[in-house]
Amino acid sequence: MSDAIQTQIKGTVDTNDVVLFMKGTKQFPQCGFSSRVAQVLNYLSVEFQDVNVLESDEMRQGIKDFTNWPTTPQLYVKGEFVGGCDIVTEMALNGELDTLFNEKGVSFDQEAANTVREANA
Repeated sequence: MSDAIQTQIKGTVDTNDVVLFMKGTKQFPQCGFSSRVAQVLNYLSVEFQDVNVLESDEMRQGIKDFTNWPTTPQLYVKGEFVGGCDIVTEMALNGELDTLFNEKGVSFDQEAANTVREANA
């Protein structure tokens, strides 16, 4: 991974409370997994920075190398790598995402989070 892309990724992660490296954008996801994570964050009213890894091959590979995680999407909260689609979905359903947001001081809609769990119980 080039130093420039590593610096760009680190800068994005460090300067945004919540970052989603994804295929496409939050307005126009270009894969189902990216769409699901963006939908979870949007439904919970979480402000997040999206990074479209399809805009450059260097970014697409760089984020995988940065975390040593083979796939996108990748969610970061306050500089901490959280995981991909399956992990974020599971955390939303079992309440761990609420806990993480509360511990990190990230604003989200608790009522919406409760609704997600009730609907999937």
